[in-house]
Order: sequence, then C-alpha cells, then structure tokens
Amino acid sequence: MIIDLQRFVAVERPHWSDLEKMLAHLEAEPNATLPLDKLTRFHELYERASADLAKLTTFSSEPETRRYLENLVSRAYGEIHETRERRTRLAPMKWFFQTLPQTFRRHIRAFQLTVAITIAGCAFGGASLMFDPESRHATMAFGHDQLTPEERVRQEEESKGERLSGQKTSFSAYLMTHNTRVSIFTLALGMTWGVGTIISLFYNGVIMGSISVDYIQAGQTKFLLGWLLPHGVIEIPAILIAGQAGLVLAGALIGWGKRTPLTARLRAVSRDLATLIFGVAILLVWAGFVEAFFSQYHAPVLPYEVKIAFGLVELGLLWVFLAKSGSSHPDSVAATRESAAIPTENNQRRSAETPLRETK
Repeated sequence: MIIDLQRFVAVERPHWSDLEKMLAHLEAEPNATLPLDKLTRFHELYERASADLAKLTTFSSEPETRRYLENLVSRAYGEIHETRERRTRLAPMKWFFQTLPQTFRRHIRAFQLTVAITIAGCAFGGASLMFDPESRHATMAFGHDQLTPEERVRQEEESKGERLSGQKTSFSAYLMTHNTRVSIFTLALGMTWGVGTIISLFYNGVIMGSISVDYIQAGQTKFLLGWLLPHGVIEIPAILIAGQAGLVLAGALIGWGKRTPLTARLRAVSRDLATLIFGVAILLVWAGFVEAFFSQYHAPVLPYEVKIAFGLVELGLLWVFLAKSGSSHPDSVAATRESAAIPTENNQRRSAETPLRETK
C-alpha cells in the first residue's frame, strides 16, 4: 500500500519521464541501437514503471496516472519483445566501405579456392601452348589466335590509341555489360553444386595462361603488363569474386552435413550473394572505363612504365580495401546475424523471445 500517493508520484515521475524519452528516441529512429549501459538503464526503468503500475492499480483516485503508466509500460514491452524485422536504412557508402569488404572476408576460403582453380587453368593453358603451339586456336579467345604477339603490338602502337576513335564510350559500355553478364552467369552456375562455376573459372584461367605465355615467349612482356594491368587488376578479381559467390551458393545447396533445411541455408547466404555480385558490378564499371579510355593507349603515346605503375597502384588499393576496409566494425555482428538465420540444435532450444536492440 502507498501511504503518501502524491509523494510517491513526485518521486517516481522523473523515472517515468526518462523512460518516455528513451521510448520516443527508439520510436523516432526504428533502426537505432542502444549501447549496453543505456540498454541496462532502459530495462531498469521498464521494470520500475511496471512495479509502479502494479502499486497504482488499487487507487481509483488516479485514473489518468494509471492510464499514462499503462501506455508507457506497454510501449516499453513492445520495444523489448518486438519480433518484426528491422528495416535497413539505405546507406550506400557504409555498404561499400563496410558491408562489402566484410562479406568478402567472411567467405575468404571460397575466394581462395577460386584463385587456386584459376591458377590451375592458367598453368594448363600456358603448358598447352608451350608443348603444343597449335593448341592456341582452342585455348585463346577474342581473336588472339589470329595474330602473333609481334603483329598485335605493331598494330596497337601504330594506331596510337585511335583504333577505337569515336567508339570508346560504346566499347566501355559493352565491356561493362558483357563482363557483368559473365559474372552473374558464373554466380548462377553455383546452382550446379559448383561444377559450372569451377569450369567457368578454369576456362578463364586457360585463356589468361595461354595468352600470357604467348606474349612472354615472343618477348612482349612489357606490352603485356602495360596492356593488362590497368584494367585487369580490377576485372580479374571481380570475376574471381563472382566465382566466390558461386561457390558460396554451391556450399549452401550442398549443406556439408548440416541438418538445417535447404531454404534456411539459402536464406542465410542470400544477402551475402547480393552484396558480392553488386560489388562485382561496381568493380567492372571502373574496369570498363579504364580499359576503354586508358588501356588502349600504348607507347609512344603512353609509356608502358606509367601504365604498369598505374595498375600496381590500383592493385594495392584494391587489396587494402578488401583486406582492411570495415575492419573497425567487427564481422561478429554479421556472423551473429547469419548464425541466427540458420536454426541449429542448440539455438532451437533457446527461448523464442527476441531481445532488445543492442550494440557493444
């Protein structure tokens, strides 16, 4: 029983006001998160308001105060036990500099496998050309088997970058769309339990290996590096990331002994697949611009040393971006989300009650 009702309300009202302010903030910012100390404070205020409401139920003389507290407690209860999926606010810069590299690193083993498969293809293509020069008609694409490296270098240097005069914009658009289609197809081939993705990566490696060996044997290594590095250091990793996404999809389909349903496994990787393939598209847009407006210029118009240096700088920046960007925001948050999406034998025993939003 409350002996002095007016004093009770006067003492407790500041706590109710604090709870109301926190609720107003959470309701105005649906995607807001609370640090641990504020989260603890919020829960204490909620329990205190609930206890105060129980004490006031016997006093008919304070119906307005009781209704106020009922509303306050119900709103706090709704925030704590909310089960609706939080809507994500569009933040392209955060997605690019945090979500994309974090997703890439979370599936780094799949990327390492794509690199190994491509290197194996390069070795096969290079060895085929060395031991059987006539195999160039089968291992080379894009008409490279029709010209010797010396003839190609002479044509490129004599054109002085004007071979695509007036067509650079359309050529750039073609490269972007074509390479993006190839990347999406490589991802989609993951539906073949990864077999199609592996074949696509290996075949791309065969083409790169045979062409590279052809130019190196002809003594055109500097031209090869100046021609490929500016756009290749972005384009090739983009294709590899597409293959990475395909292998992630294949892994979800296979399951590797997991007892979780197929739909749950696919749902768990769906966001990561979308993130990776959108990142690939962005990389390929840049590669298309560089290949059309920079890579086509050769010596004497543009020294090969400049082009090689430009490509190495791009490669270094890409490595820093994928390996370091977003590292101050631990991947554990995303990993927790992923594990929560897939029910396991342990978390199936947990309570279905959803906890309040929290960030550490």
